[in-house]
Amino acid sequence: MHRRTFMGLLAAFAVELAGTPADAGSAVSVRIDLSQQRMRVDVRGRPTYTWAVSTARPGYRTPTGTFHPIRLERVWYSSIYDSAPMPYSIFFHGGYAIHGTTEIRNLGRPVSHGCVRLHPANARTLFELVRTYGMGNTLITIVR
Repeated sequence: MHRRTFMGLLAAFAVELAGTPADAGSAVSVRIDLSQQRMRVDVRGRPTYTWAVSTARPGYRTPTGTFHPIRLERVWYSSIYDSAPMPYSIFFHGGYAIHGTTEIRNLGRPVSHGCVRLHPANARTLFELVRTYGMGNTLITIVR
């Protein structure tokens, strides 16, 4: 490769990087606000989705902090809570996951045992985003 061609490619790459959002290491950014019972999903630094969630009810807890997904399970059933279906599970901290729920009427209220529940269609969308961009390129932040 000629030096001039190489330098041109290098310059183009530098321009591309300069235009990349600060959280470029996380192509998918998920922010869950426990007080609002809302999830915001940014893709490549752009706000893309905002959804109602259900998190831990009194007596249980949803962990706060920053996490990367550790496991994806399209079909999963709770081993603790009567084999409750957990479609499109994105595990992020031990047994805690973001997943679809059949209790759609309760979205927007804290009613879970600690997991983050979503409408099944939204859980599928998020699951596919994580699969597409990768667990290492997905950041989950949970705040009070």
